[in-house]
Amino acid sequence: MSIPWGHTPDVVSSPLSAALDRIPLSRWPYPEAADLQASDAADRLLLDTAHAWWQAGHDAGAAGAAGSGRPAVAVLEDRHGALALPLVAAGHPVRLAQDALAQERSVDHNLEALRHRAPQTGLGTLTRHAFDPEGFTGAHTVLLQLPRSLDALEQWAQLIAGVAAEDVVLLAGGRDKHMTRRQNTVLERYFASVVPGRGRSKSRVLTARGPRRGLPAPFPRAADHVLPDVGPVILAAYGATFGGTQVDPGTALLLEHLGPAIHPTAGTGAGAGTGATTRAVDVGCGNGTIAVYLALAGRARANRGGGPVGVIATDQSADACASTRETARLNGVAELIEVRRDDALATFPETSEDLLVLNPPFHAGSTVDPRVALRLITESARVLRPGGELWCVWNSHLQYRSELERRVGPTRQITRNPTFTVTVSTRR
Repeated sequence: MSIPWGHTPDVVSSPLSAALDRIPLSRWPYPEAADLQASDAADRLLLDTAHAWWQAGHDAGAAGAAGSGRPAVAVLEDRHGALALPLVAAGHPVRLAQDALAQERSVDHNLEALRHRAPQTGLGTLTRHAFDPEGFTGAHTVLLQLPRSLDALEQWAQLIAGVAAEDVVLLAGGRDKHMTRRQNTVLERYFASVVPGRGRSKSRVLTARGPRRGLPAPFPRAADHVLPDVGPVILAAYGATFGGTQVDPGTALLLEHLGPAIHPTAGTGAGAGTGATTRAVDVGCGNGTIAVYLALAGRARANRGGGPVGVIATDQSADACASTRETARLNGVAELIEVRRDDALATFPETSEDLLVLNPPFHAGSTVDPRVALRLITESARVLRPGGELWCVWNSHLQYRSELERRVGPTRQITRNPTFTVTVSTRR
């Protein structure tokens, strides 16, 4: 490689970023709006930086091995295809790994549109991989949109450093406003050289080289907690799991009041109090706190002579699903919890459930966007049977109650503190 350590090639606009202008990207299934874009300046800078490395001679061996004359590329966390699809359009073989199922669906949607618009000859291949060694073994070039989570970055950096080619160049890009020095520190644990590139359009790329082999996997991690009604539990988390091994404070408030929804002696709704509830759905299960609570409380109810309660835990995050499975195993309730990787309840039929429990996210990537939660509320209404209940905890300043009333049905406040509000909505 002709570029010495501690240096990066000069970066200029390339055919790859020009190709991005010709590819119509949709955010589907995420909400579409004029202020929400499917690509940004960091995507363009990453594409141009990768092209500059190849122009400087990096990755020639991988190009021959791929058989296409174009360097093979591993891509992580491409939100809508702004990285992978210009590479595919230019003939590159691409290995793609994404934690979020909605992002997978978005890339598939946009790839199909590209195939309809472009000649079939000359397109590269796109293969999907989990975040495991298969997707990164022998990789010479890796492109990564920097995640908000330092834990996710550490998990991925360790994996890449352990199995990628010795000469791998990891290009990790982001918007300046979302980048911190701690991201450099995480990468420096697993790579001998981490160099920040020159900024452009309020974006920057970190170039990591020299993988440090043999370092232990930092995840999953586990922590002990005590939950109301059920006592001690162990929560496990992989790197991209929101909140890690902690009990989210909104979830903690919700659990203080959720018991009547699964005990047969209190409440009046179809989802609470009659003893009729045989299944509960944890929508957006994260590390499995709510799912394990529901399973343990439901098992206690069965031990007192009530009917058993099964639990379905859903999340679009592959790491969240793996975390919930591990949390269930550690707490001895794996047989009571079905874990589904699911985007906004898409695998659930209409009017199929009596009880849903939701602590919705309020971010889309790095942007505060209540439309993410509203989409989940709308889909919860679709899935609930008439008379079924949606238990929801939300940041009080977001004032979701009117939307819950409009989209689901009559909504009553269970409790509120300065930060969070807990409501239960009954499906009309």
